[in-house]
Amino acid sequence: MSEHSTDLREAVRRRYAAAALQVAEGGTGCCGPQPTGTDGALDDDIFGSALYSPDERGTLPAEAVAASLGCGNPTAVAELREGDRVLDLGSGGGIDVLLSARRVGPTGRAYGLDMTDEMLRLALANAEKAGAANVEFLKGTIEAIPLPAHAVDVVISNCVINLSVDKPAVFAETFRVLRPGGRLGVSDVVADDSLTAGQRAERGDYVGCIAGALSFTEYREGLEAAGFTDVEITPTHPVADGMHSALVRATKPLTGPDRAPLA
Repeated sequence: MSEHSTDLREAVRRRYAAAALQVAEGGTGCCGPQPTGTDGALDDDIFGSALYSPDERGTLPAEAVAASLGCGNPTAVAELREGDRVLDLGSGGGIDVLLSARRVGPTGRAYGLDMTDEMLRLALANAEKAGAANVEFLKGTIEAIPLPAHAVDVVISNCVINLSVDKPAVFAETFRVLRPGGRLGVSDVVADDSLTAGQRAERGDYVGCIAGALSFTEYREGLEAAGFTDVEITPTHPVADGMHSALVRATKPLTGPDRAPLA
């Protein structure tokens, strides 16, 4: 990994460690390009817990809701089923893991993966408060998932893949841990194809989920290069000029060789 990539990853880690500590002290976390109010808060209709239904928020510990930093609700589109094993990439305070755990039931399992100790501690506390027995939180990066091949039925993520410094590795690792026929259902920030990398950076910084976003074509081609089929990318709402929160769906084919992990 280059020095620049290492610096970006550390900046992301610091941002979300600080968000976890803020929530633990009774505040709320945030993601996104820039504050929209005088108090430094972001528009709740773009990022955060308002993207979940009142019923969903009402079933969870307040700290899990406060730590919601995403740009969508991947559990609403991931088609989770009773007994599924689901992995949340960049699980943060655990909101999507806890919602997934309820949907897959006691015969299923929900894994959360995060690289930030502070978020993992918050997520474990939230799982205990929720009484969730079918969850497990793992420390690691989304570019090197600490699970064996074919370990899960579904991979979800909420506004995290755009933060990765090596997105091809994320797509390859996601493909590896999914069983044949497994599904990807994520929310992420995606840029119009007309925007250059420089123009994306003008609209927001890397740790704010903007500068590192892929374009629609780049996202599709990246997933297909990893082996995914049936790729669908559906924008849901704007987050900056020419940039959108989008729902991304894809499938790992039932047959065919697994792609080798990236070197």
